[in-house]
Amino acid sequence: MEFDTCLVGRTTFKSTGGQDQGSMPGVRTFVFSRTLQQNDFENVTIVSDDWREVVPALREEDGKKNIWLFGGGSLFRSLAEEGLVDTVEVAVIPTILDGGIPLVAEPSSRIGLRFKGHCVYKGDIR
Repeated sequence: MEFDTCLVGRTTFKSTGGQDQGSMPGVRTFVFSRTLQQNDFENVTIVSDDWREVVPALREEDGKKNIWLFGGGSLFRSLAEEGLVDTVEVAVIPTILDGGIPLVAEPSSRIGLRFKGHCVYKGDIR
């Protein structure tokens, strides 16, 4: 596995079941939320208003693998605007969702990216 820490926004966390992480052994999960309470979850860390301290501290830890930001359009925008996103891998999955948060919602400053490549998977993904 190329990462050992996962950052996820509250909306994405809830949409994936909102349960304590057990599906990714060895991966610490940090859920960014102003409404969830830490005492309701044993195996994830709830980050409320101090994300500007938490994320840089995670990036500085010795022996770390990569940090994965899963979902979280609002969280992505906040981290990108602070220069805390190194790589973006966008997956287009042919599934119709009822709603969601845009990858970079308004208002947002321009986020410069450099295209490095793409991969097309053939076949039915059902």
